[in-house]
Amino acid sequence: MPKGLAFWLVITSLCLIGFTSSLDGSIIAIALPEISTALSSGDKYVAVANCFVLAQTVVQPAIAQLCDIFGRRWPMIITVAVFALGSGIAGGAKNTATMIAGRTVQGLGSGGIMLMIELIVCDLVPLKERGQYLGIVLSTAALGAIVGPVVGGALAQKDWRWCFYINLPICALVLPVLVYFLRIRHHQVKWSQLGTRIDWIGNTVFIASITAIILGLIFGGTVYAWSSWRIILPLVLGGVGWAFFHWYETICKVPCVPPRLFGNRTSSSAFYMIFVTSLTLQWVCFFWPIYFMAVRGTSLMKTGVDFMPFMFFLIPGSAVAGVILSKTGHYRPLHAAGFLLLTLGPGLNALLDRNTHTGVWAILQIIDAAGRAMILPTTLPAVLAPLAEKDVAAATGVYSFLRSFGYVWGITIPSIIFNNRFDAHSARITDSAVRNAMLGGKAYQLATGPFVRSLSPAAQSEVIGVYLSALKSVWYGAMGFGVSGLIAVLVEKHVPLRTELDTDYGLDVTEKLNDEEK
Repeated sequence: MPKGLAFWLVITSLCLIGFTSSLDGSIIAIALPEISTALSSGDKYVAVANCFVLAQTVVQPAIAQLCDIFGRRWPMIITVAVFALGSGIAGGAKNTATMIAGRTVQGLGSGGIMLMIELIVCDLVPLKERGQYLGIVLSTAALGAIVGPVVGGALAQKDWRWCFYINLPICALVLPVLVYFLRIRHHQVKWSQLGTRIDWIGNTVFIASITAIILGLIFGGTVYAWSSWRIILPLVLGGVGWAFFHWYETICKVPCVPPRLFGNRTSSSAFYMIFVTSLTLQWVCFFWPIYFMAVRGTSLMKTGVDFMPFMFFLIPGSAVAGVILSKTGHYRPLHAAGFLLLTLGPGLNALLDRNTHTGVWAILQIIDAAGRAMILPTTLPAVLAPLAEKDVAAATGVYSFLRSFGYVWGITIPSIIFNNRFDAHSARITDSAVRNAMLGGKAYQLATGPFVRSLSPAAQSEVIGVYLSALKSVWYGAMGFGVSGLIAVLVEKHVPLRTELDTDYGLDVTEKLNDEEK
């Protein structure tokens, strides 16, 4: 089916805003110390770092349900505007409270953006073609998440406020395109029907439960020990609340997460695959830099350059995987090959040492990126293949939530492994002052090249050896999750992808636009 001007302008705008939203999710990873110092944040830096991902994650199923009621156009325009508003608040923050407020507003906008860029692609093209366009949009968004720390570090050296102001011109460019060209058909719903068309109880319980779980994961091991009741209580309450939510959805007349979404093995397997892929993407993106900075002694900027093989192979690889899916209609071989490489890559990383040749570690990044490229654009089509088109919004909401939730776990789990194994091997550091300075989770923040290089040659060698031992356990952990993804592929079943766009939504191209495109 030929695609007109409106279609390509919409796709381009989705790529731009997806990149910007993902960039903002990770941009303060390096800039946070500078921001905390400027705002005198103290121990509130944890809230500054994580309020964005918390707000981004919890709202997605609710926004998906709103999209079925109000369509896609105005929710998308509003969320971009909210994201821009949050960026302006954060950029102009004079104190920590304002920064937290701005980052939270940004997260609310970003949650809607990341959900709706996928949902809109699903509205524009048939199921069989979605992999191709999802590959373009999602790989661009993934690039934003990967380059965010490097961009944040570079901007923080000049003026940290531009970590947030940088979003404003992009939003100003995207919003007019969305207002004029994004005209998605939908059923008109009266405001009086909102009380019966929205799962108020389910959404409330879901948001409260996931908030409790994420807060426990964020503060565990940083502000409070994992054994503290302040961590255990929200995790337990959140888990119980989440279980109650899924029970309630079975009796709710208008569930925001219909149980039928999990009623077949293909959708359920694909849901798990995107969770694992997102989890391990954060996993490797947070710990490859530790290898470069702590073991090889590279600077922040050079670390960004050294991670380029991963970044630049992910985008074309995703586009190629999307084209293959569109041509063949078969996603299981792509998932199998993807998880095989995704498992092999981190496993081979265990062979890294301080003298590994550049060509070797570059190839290891490419292996890992190639695996993820095969999975990222092909899991949502697999989720939707057994489901009716009426479930696209709800299924995409769950898919987007699991992806964001995977990002949270992708920081928490490897950090626990790394800190635990570093402390376990720390006895090999004979200088007690150096050893004590790095215990209790401080090894991650002290991984910068200058700290390690400031040590005596003997202490430096010992510290690097402990870093390598701890990283080896981190890589093995990622490998284990990759294997679980391979098991999910075995459970998955092939369902033919629909070649016709059978939806109540879709791009409503006006006569004016048709005339322009002739």
